[in-house]
Amino acid sequence: MIYPIVLFCYNRPSHLKRTVAALLRNDLARESELYIYSDGQKSEKDLDSVKAVRDYIERIEGFKGVHIKKHLINIGLASSVISGVSEVLSKHKACIVMEDDMEAAPKFLRFMNLALERYERDSRIFSISGYCPPINVPSSFSYEAFLFPRINSWGWSTWRDRWTMVDWEVRDFNEFIRNRDKRRSLEEQGKDLPVMLLKQQKGLISSWAVRFNYACFKAGMLNVYPKYSLIRNIGADGSGSHLRLTSKYEVALYSEELLPFPAESDKAINVNFRDFFKPSIYRRVINKFKIASYIRSIS
Repeated sequence: MIYPIVLFCYNRPSHLKRTVAALLRNDLARESELYIYSDGQKSEKDLDSVKAVRDYIERIEGFKGVHIKKHLINIGLASSVISGVSEVLSKHKACIVMEDDMEAAPKFLRFMNLALERYERDSRIFSISGYCPPINVPSSFSYEAFLFPRINSWGWSTWRDRWTMVDWEVRDFNEFIRNRDKRRSLEEQGKDLPVMLLKQQKGLISSWAVRFNYACFKAGMLNVYPKYSLIRNIGADGSGSHLRLTSKYEVALYSEELLPFPAESDKAINVNFRDFFKPSIYRRVINKFKIASYIRSIS
């Protein structure tokens, strides 16, 4: 089975064209249904760029089918992803999710489809990642994929039954944040995560990914990552709403085929992965203060 691709876009036509062109270089593109969700403009200044995006998506060819939904108003990326993925997964048992600034390697779709088929009934696995951060993978690690408990939001896939595990309201958040052991356990995926979840619950950010990750954490599940990255974020150029200008996440795309199985956890990879997302000492102190302050406010 070839699983559908869900693509979210807003107001960056040049990035979107590169994203689509890269997908079309995958040999499975012509067998894949493409669902496109186009968000509405935030203000008048975005009108022309949103129109350019919508003019372009009407002309996309090369996939098995192209299905387009245009939001009349701006609902934001988090709401767009949650509603869009939910809609597609009501029709399909799994899907592959992309945003308009993700450049895929030529074998990305093959990796995703193989993984979705292989791990569908594996109760350990929550999602599949196409992106691998620029971390050191030991030369002794012989597999082409590894497992890690943190999800990735840049070129990923999951199944309907995993997606429906998510409580988007995070109704047990206060219970979680009060529990030091649970906070420390989440920090094993990255010390940035507890405060990110706090910001989400306080309405300071709007992130579907941190809530998706929290559901994975609660279930004690893992995610499959390629040993070499099959996704490159081309939006870290200051043009987007969620990622500032940075080279931290820059990777070279791996052009050859990678097998998503077998995949195993590795202690050295785990340490390097956590360290990659570790905030500075100053930021960790600030984050600790924010969490303590919130706990006092609800006590």
